[in-house]
Amino acid sequence: MSTDAFQMTPTAWDRFRPWRRTFEVGFWVVMYCVNATANSAVTWIDIQRAGLGFDAWEPAVWEWSSAIVCLALVPVVAWYTRWNPVRFDTWRRALPLHILGSVAWSLLHVAGMVAIRKAVYAAQGDHYDFGPVLREWGYEYLKDVRSYASLVATMEAWRWFLRRWQGEASLLSQPDDAPAIALAERPERFLVRKLGKEFLIAANDVESLQASGNYVNLRVRGHEYPLRSTMAAIEQQLDPARFVRVHRSHMVNLDCIAQIEPLDTGDARVLLRDGTIVPCSRRYRDALRPANA
Repeated sequence: MSTDAFQMTPTAWDRFRPWRRTFEVGFWVVMYCVNATANSAVTWIDIQRAGLGFDAWEPAVWEWSSAIVCLALVPVVAWYTRWNPVRFDTWRRALPLHILGSVAWSLLHVAGMVAIRKAVYAAQGDHYDFGPVLREWGYEYLKDVRSYASLVATMEAWRWFLRRWQGEASLLSQPDDAPAIALAERPERFLVRKLGKEFLIAANDVESLQASGNYVNLRVRGHEYPLRSTMAAIEQQLDPARFVRVHRSHMVNLDCIAQIEPLDTGDARVLLRDGTIVPCSRRYRDALRPANA
């Protein structure tokens, strides 16, 4: 099936994409705020039942200091999981790195929340005592490692869902009896799987490519489809007479270029026919000019 089969009217993904970042940020903010509020209430109830001599503001400080630091570390974990994703084919390599990541995450979490608690207690004319550092951090780590694992699992599950909602591209596999020389041929089409349906995208219909972690996003008629590959690997497979590298993280289809705008820095901006602007670095600008002349 050709790309003519794609609907040109906005899809649910098209409508959601401008709100994606707001949704993702809002999800984590709401989740940690709800958890901090609920945990503060539960902790205060336990204190009342045990007859312990704490003020009402103290459990709120304990829970909210932890939530604030965890929330601040979400972007760090998001970056780390993009760099070191956990998937069926990578989990053996990813697991040891995530164990180290959980230790680093716990150290930052504990250091941050203790600093906040000490500051709030000092403002109240009181003193916060964390206790013996190694013993207390060991106790906190037993909780933090579960929180870290839940955080990573949630992020990976969300990305898995987005890839299937947005659509994920793959190179068409060669038949088992294909001659060896065919394996070296450039792909003419990509297979896109989206919400249980499959589409064929002609390689020449790809307007631009952008590296994104372990994926390369193929842009076709305003839609982006992640392909599990590196930019260097896919560059070797595409026709160099049609596709040109313009940046460390970007390639463009020469037939889709509307104009090239030079910048004072020596770099340039490539304007595609659909209005997309792609950066062009000085390193690749000279190669682009004769190719597009």
